[in-house]
Amino acid sequence: MPLLPLAALFGVITFVCALFLLVHAFRRSLGTGMMVLLVPFYLPVYAFSQFEHSRKNLILAGFFGSTLLTAVFLGLGAHALEQVMVRPPPPAPF
Repeated sequence: MPLLPLAALFGVITFVCALFLLVHAFRRSLGTGMMVLLVPFYLPVYAFSQFEHSRKNLILAGFFGSTLLTAVFLGLGAHALEQVMVRPPPPAPF
């Protein structure tokens, strides 16, 4: 259960880093921004080939690392929650 708040925290970090990438893409051009926003898997291509920022390494590490950690913690948290929900109730004492 305590893994779900960690997933939310890393999700927020992913969102903030994605905003940096998206704002940069739209400042470059409207077409590039729309491609980053709508074309699957264009974001990593853009991030490594055209994204220019003084903190590029930190932003990309935050985005990709937090995305991976969010997925892991969501999976583990959902599995733990399922185990709690499926567990039969304890027998009533007589």
